[in-house]
Amino acid sequence: MWFMQVPEQRDEVASRLYEVIASDPDSRLIDRSTISEADVKQISELMTALGALRDAEQVISEASQRYMQLGGTDMRALHYLIVAGNSGLIATPGAIAVHLGISSASTTKLLDRLERAGHVIRSPHPTDRRALAILITPETHEAAMQTVGRQHAKRFHAAARLTPAEREVVIRFLNDMTNEIALGSESWSHAESKIDDETHSN
Repeated sequence: MWFMQVPEQRDEVASRLYEVIASDPDSRLIDRSTISEADVKQISELMTALGALRDAEQVISEASQRYMQLGGTDMRALHYLIVAGNSGLIATPGAIAVHLGISSASTTKLLDRLERAGHVIRSPHPTDRRALAILITPETHEAAMQTVGRQHAKRFHAAARLTPAEREVVIRFLNDMTNEIALGSESWSHAESKIDDETHSN
């Protein structure tokens, strides 16, 4: 029966998600007329490897959210606070709002939620009476470091196994790809979201 084939079809589709030809069979997005089949195949393998990395990072992110019982925006805020603390810098609600791309009101709600759960502490800013300093609690810092932090740190080993010249190639490639896909004046990218900031954090 047809439904018995669905799992196999899903696996086959998943394995081709990042193949150039599967995504753009008619060359509507990319003119491949001057690129050899071998190059297209290798580029597809590269895109598939990048996709696998993104998938692995997504699995880690979802697992960490379940473990910490927090949303994605909450976890990004905690990561920001960890780096600020490690760098000897003061994190303010305004800086957190800019980093997360959310409104001041949503940032206040986020900090209220994290403070109630014992993850952050609001303190007076040491030099600006109008601002607050936001600190991550030692317990939450340690929990994050020993879970998602330790898992992500393993990426260092993969980078360390490359030669300096290989790392330069990877750095140039990743920077180039970031510039290629960065959103600019595309009209569709400025469509107003119907999902509020809090929805993204849950």
